[in-house]
Amino acid sequence: MRLCFASNNAHKLDEIRPLLPAGTELLSLADIGCHEELPETQDTLAGNARQKAEYVWEHYGVACFADDTGLEVAALGGAPGVYSARYAGPQRLATDNVQKLLTELRGHADRSAQFRTVVALVLPGGVVHEFEGAVGGHITEELSGAGGFGYDPVFQPGEGDGRTFAEMTTTEKNQISHRARAVAGLVAFLGVME
Repeated sequence: MRLCFASNNAHKLDEIRPLLPAGTELLSLADIGCHEELPETQDTLAGNARQKAEYVWEHYGVACFADDTGLEVAALGGAPGVYSARYAGPQRLATDNVQKLLTELRGHADRSAQFRTVVALVLPGGVVHEFEGAVGGHITEELSGAGGFGYDPVFQPGEGDGRTFAEMTTTEKNQISHRARAVAGLVAFLGVME
């Protein structure tokens, strides 16, 4: 099965590729010739994931799945949430986003948070299926680890061993991550289809 993942983020592609069923050819946006910025104008994670996947299907005719992920911090009323990628501005720099988060959490005793991912799959005919995954934890006071991407250096999952996502290998992170859980639902669904 040829399936496009609506991303050119090499980290995300590397995380997801080993999770998909054998025989699945995973294509990036670049692989299908899509070089434009995908629309993300919805106010929910599910809405953005669906909008991106539907855009690829409508414009390129390729079965596609897209994800949207948000970091939801309790002390910030669920922010940055759907705005996680552009929390510090439209430049979408992870370093700026992390710095803004740490600044806004300064002095807060409650640093609990969760990562939540919604994956939307659009199949031929435009039929949409959604899958969700989440992992709870807390925001550390300092960056730790050189792996991962985004908020990984400051997110310590509650189910882990005290390390941040950025201190884990991709394999270790895939055992408990929000994205892996959402993709597990996608994989189970694709397995039933075969």
